[in-house]
Amino acid sequence: MPSAVETTTAVPASPPADETEKLLINVAAHLPAMARSHPDRPAVIFPESRDRAGRVAYTHLTFRQLDEESDRLARGLEHVGVRRGVRTVLMVTPSLDFFALTFALFKVGAVLVMVDPGMGVRNLKACLAEAEPEAFIGVPKAHVARKLLGWGRGSIRCNVTVGRRLFWGGTTLDNVRRLGDGAAGPYPMLDPERDDVAAILFTSGSTGVPKGAVYTHGNFASQVEMIRRLYAIEPGEIDLPTFPLFALFDPALGMTAVIPDMDATRPGSVDPRRIVEAIRDFGVTNMFGSPALVDRVGRHVEAGAIRLPSLRRVISAGAPVPPSVIARFGSALDESARIVTPYGATESLPVASIASDEILRETAEATNAGRGVCVGRPVPEVEVAIIRITDEPIASWSDDLVVERGAIGEIVVRGPNVTRRYWGRDEQTALAKILDPGVPEGFRHRMGDLGYLDETGRLWMCGRKSHRVGIDVDGSPRDLYTVPCEAPFNVHPKVRRTALVGVPADPSAPARRPVLCVELEADAGSVDRDALCKELLEVARAHDHTRSIETILFHPSFPVDIRHNAKIFREKLAGWAADQLR
Repeated sequence: MPSAVETTTAVPASPPADETEKLLINVAAHLPAMARSHPDRPAVIFPESRDRAGRVAYTHLTFRQLDEESDRLARGLEHVGVRRGVRTVLMVTPSLDFFALTFALFKVGAVLVMVDPGMGVRNLKACLAEAEPEAFIGVPKAHVARKLLGWGRGSIRCNVTVGRRLFWGGTTLDNVRRLGDGAAGPYPMLDPERDDVAAILFTSGSTGVPKGAVYTHGNFASQVEMIRRLYAIEPGEIDLPTFPLFALFDPALGMTAVIPDMDATRPGSVDPRRIVEAIRDFGVTNMFGSPALVDRVGRHVEAGAIRLPSLRRVISAGAPVPPSVIARFGSALDESARIVTPYGATESLPVASIASDEILRETAEATNAGRGVCVGRPVPEVEVAIIRITDEPIASWSDDLVVERGAIGEIVVRGPNVTRRYWGRDEQTALAKILDPGVPEGFRHRMGDLGYLDETGRLWMCGRKSHRVGIDVDGSPRDLYTVPCEAPFNVHPKVRRTALVGVPADPSAPARRPVLCVELEADAGSVDRDALCKELLEVARAHDHTRSIETILFHPSFPVDIRHNAKIFREKLAGWAADQLR
């Protein structure tokens, strides 16, 4: 049988139109290009306030204004010591200032350090200790936490407050803006090499301690081009990015970003009326949202028979998107619109992609039967391979690692958008990277996900490697994979989602007892749980790969990641399940 490796021939890049194109390796260089070609087109639109009737008032910056404001801030930041290579934490809520500051930092050439405030106090302190930031730009609340909890103590030497500064010293954004006033001409932004470090983006920590993926300017540039080509995004489109970092690509893609009125750290609790409001107010053509947000908004539009004809595409990523969620949201869209689900991770995005028509027409039935979630074909310039499952480091690449086509193994990728290392985490880098001098990047990245390639070259995802449950079947070890095992239960009308975990079956043995944790739909509160448990156990017995599941536990609300509210913290659930079974 053929080995499980799949690649797609890259689309040749267009030659530069003029000399200014050479600067576009810096993602910020797209901003002055848009300011020249479309100076008065809105770049960022922000919901500033609401009146007593609940009507929203928006404010905005045009591409020219955003370019000029980020130039002004770049000059001011240099005055206060934020220069090329300075690792700079940015803890500012989505706002016009957030976008102007981010582009200013890219223009200066500072190394942007991004962490999710909701990852927990202990993780935040650990992440910032690893990154050793030299500058900290944040709202007053972030500075209070920095001082009280000791974030960056010993490394931070420059502080900028976005808002009112109190007892912590440093300067304010208003002062930075004044320092940057008065200069003639555009700011001479950094013209980086592809391998120059641009940012340290920390993972969500849903499968362990968050790690800082080191992004180069080349990684960002490759991502922009891949997304543009993959989804045929056209200049002049209107985007609703419910994950703020995605909005930073919008000027590079020629789109106007409409920032939604929501708490970006709680996408699963969003008020769907406000998402619909923004789409209708501006004729939004593109929306990016986590599966949790798409699910919540989809339930709202389905219940109200709401139509959203302006949307051309909905991009949902961060966790597998169930076919039922895709079908529900799709009820609001025109036939020509698509819901697309790119597969990837903080370290490498996008890897593969699939659209709603193919999911609902071809792969949904197999997903619901427990064959995994189809995440599509590799995107151009990315190669995907499936290798034998091991928890040990792999020092160098060999084709002998690759399993047969159709066999489940660990997903390994390479491409220009894939990050090379973790900041300050040599051991984690060794576990995730495989040296390969035979490919242009010189390495391959282990996704930590399990999956397989089918005969047509499509990639199917079967769950995290660390979440597989090792059991004993008649004296022989066997692994259960989360996504295939959970899918047959997830189609039950009373079940919102499930999570397979393992609890110790015998303290002296490595085998685990498989336990299915179940979160019910909101309207299933009065259901007869004993009867439902029997129904779910019948489902387990109906499939070979779920037959060993004999324990069902009902959980009120799964713990999920702060970034997308979609990745389930299974380690926490496993501990809870063990306590319940004692």
